Amino acid sequence: MRLRDVPPACFQGVVPAVLATCDAAGAPNVTYLSQVHFIDDGRVALSCQFFNKTKANVLENPFASVELLDPQTLDGYRLELRFDHAETSGRLFEQMSARIEAIASHTGMAGLFKLLSADVYEVLAVEPVELLDPPPPAHELPPLEVPTLHRGELTGLQMVAQRVCRARDLEGLLAGLLEALDEAFGFSHSMVFLADETGERLDAVASRGYGPGGIGADVAVGEGLIGTVARERCVLRVAGVGAGLRYGQAIRASVHRAGGRVFAPEVPLPGLVDAQSQLALPLVAGDRLVGVLAVESTEMTAFEAWHEAYLDIIASQVGLAIENMVQRGREAEVDTPAPPSVAPPAPHRRRRRFRYFADDGCVFVDDEYLVRNVPGKILWRLLRAHAASGRTEFTNRELRLDATLGLPALRDNLESRLVLLRKRLQEKCPDLALVPTGRGQFHLEIACAIELCEAEAP
Repeated sequence: MRLRDVPPACFQGVVPAVLATCDAAGAPNVTYLSQVHFIDDGRVALSCQFFNKTKANVLENPFASVELLDPQTLDGYRLELRFDHAETSGRLFEQMSARIEAIASHTGMAGLFKLLSADVYEVLAVEPVELLDPPPPAHELPPLEVPTLHRGELTGLQMVAQRVCRARDLEGLLAGLLEALDEAFGFSHSMVFLADETGERLDAVASRGYGPGGIGADVAVGEGLIGTVARERCVLRVAGVGAGLRYGQAIRASVHRAGGRVFAPEVPLPGLVDAQSQLALPLVAGDRLVGVLAVESTEMTAFEAWHEAYLDIIASQVGLAIENMVQRGREAEVDTPAPPSVAPPAPHRRRRRFRYFADDGCVFVDDEYLVRNVPGKILWRLLRAHAASGRTEFTNRELRLDATLGLPALRDNLESRLVLLRKRLQEKCPDLALVPTGRGQFHLEIACAIELCEAEAP
């Protein structure tokens, strides 16, 4: 049997592999293994994290045995190995390390729960292992349901390209992208995170499949799967997310009991609380990180290797499309502010109270958190202008020229801040809306009486 004949799901880490080694005297050691990485038909790489005894054994006696389990069929496979060398840098090490770091940051163990080396082994033999009773005769098995085949790769690429090309603004581009991924490949839960003006955090500005509340989640660069992808600018595909988190939490508890060490708090996962498979890809334009595209599923092995490669191509195109759209919008902006306009009198249904904290730009509406940072500062500026003169027409350019908003001189991400603000208003305060009226211009639509209150942060 060849290594390439082992099902790919065995290498996704859903079920931990079992690694057996012996020292020079023949004393065995058996331990669980978080990653068995397929390199080619003759080699695999094993993750080395806490394996002091295992590493000492293979340095004395280079032969080892690994058992893999297919999480879908529960078929087992045994690999007979011979240790070749260890890598502590380079592409292979970085690929394996990124997955471990993503799990470690979620469990508050960044810096401790990490990859020490990627140990490369030569595969000497591969054989199936009978772990369960043999299946009943074929005539006793129920008929198999034939799965619905996904659309062809080229058809899916065509659909995504059409939605992206037809988009008239950033919000439409992102919505069309996620809609196309759902229709073409069945990715029903997806998010786009865009980098903020500092480049240190990412905000969810578009989502599909999460309902209300899918917009507004934010992640620090380097934090969890999303943040790790942003920092390393690499694609990450993780299966068995729940098992990986439980493994990290078990190590955390064990270390804490042994030494009483205090760890950073665990980081909640944005998105599905019961996600089992995740795939995240960086959106890059040139040397600039634009954001991260993330898809997830409750199925253990929802994403395959071809999904990873294929979405990487799409992500590259989307990163450039976002950058080009923002640049075109900036070039087409008018040179003068929109003329002040006064909202016509209208019967207000109710009064909404907006409270603003100047130190971090945080805005609450009726004592419920709405938005913060630059989007919060923008909203407060618009509301104050309306309260002072009844003005409802504004332009992107005047916001860029307002030094109080703290936008950087270059690559200010204003469009993504406005998309985020517009989405948060739709979800949390539908009495207010930012309605585009032309390229670089928008109307503040108000359907309530407004009370403004500025307060110091507690």
